[in-house]
Amino acid sequence: MIDLRSDTVTKPSQAMLASMMTAKLGDDVFGEDPTVQILQNQLADQFGMEAGLFCPSGTMCNQIAMNVHTRPLDEIICDKLSHVYYYETAGYAFNSGCGVRLIDGDQGRITAKQVEESIQADFDWLPVSKLVVVENTCNKGGGAVYEIEELRKIAQICKSKGLKLHLDGARFFNALVASQTNIEEYWGLFDSISICLSKGLGAPIGSVLLGDHAFIKRAKKVRKAFGGGMRQVGILAAAGLYALEHNVSLLQTDHKHATLLAEELSRQKYIAKVITPQTNIVIFDLEKDIEPARFIEYMKINEVMVVQFGPQTIRMVTHLDISEEDVNAVVNLIKRFR
Repeated sequence: MIDLRSDTVTKPSQAMLASMMTAKLGDDVFGEDPTVQILQNQLADQFGMEAGLFCPSGTMCNQIAMNVHTRPLDEIICDKLSHVYYYETAGYAFNSGCGVRLIDGDQGRITAKQVEESIQADFDWLPVSKLVVVENTCNKGGGAVYEIEELRKIAQICKSKGLKLHLDGARFFNALVASQTNIEEYWGLFDSISICLSKGLGAPIGSVLLGDHAFIKRAKKVRKAFGGGMRQVGILAAAGLYALEHNVSLLQTDHKHATLLAEELSRQKYIAKVITPQTNIVIFDLEKDIEPARFIEYMKINEVMVVQFGPQTIRMVTHLDISEEDVNAVVNLIKRFR
């Protein structure tokens, strides 16, 4: 099967598996896993942060960050398409007792002006605006990438208004590659950052939460309360280290493949709209007379897996396990669908 449902479906390469099998291990709850420590420190250094915390998932990283930055009756400002709102089962309310104030941005990207306009006045009957969350790239926005200048403006608004700023960087390395920016350009913008290793980078599991020492100390306690304390987890951290060393340079190929798929889709009469991909996510709408289930079944019969992303919307995501031959095969299927 050619699996285009998500970049989370990648399998570890033989070289990645070899690095996992030879990793030095220890009990991470006791802070004794050397491979985890290397991963946490490496990412913290890369992003100009003081410390890191290895977690099972990006969702857990985001939930911990929201919990540490806020208290009950606070409000989180984010885009209406953001992962923390759309795909984390209202965890902001369940885990942290917070509300959300949604912004109608551009493909999941919000502006500094929108952030400033969303900050609540200091009245007893309103929640306290405390945290802004930006997602780069935005999954539901079709892998849209923020302009760094806008992020700088958002960061400045947060600092001037006393709000914290969290980056949901589930696909942040895709954003770096697409925007041709360096990590150092983002130093000092965020109070916390979540970096996922199991999407485009191809590790089987894991994300790292970054922040200052006080933030990570509290985050470690919250991770334990959330059930995220792990033992000899260096076997997984080793996969993340391998991914950071070997797979970042391969993301550009995924972006190229996504562009090829989008270009072919845009030529078809049964397609109503295609969001031009900046990275590895292709989102498109079928014409109203086309049942999404029929398109999905057609692809499945021909050994291609895609996912429905809305009433008439389909998503395809390219990744490490998708070859040029796979893309050409899918392009031919797109041409033949009627």
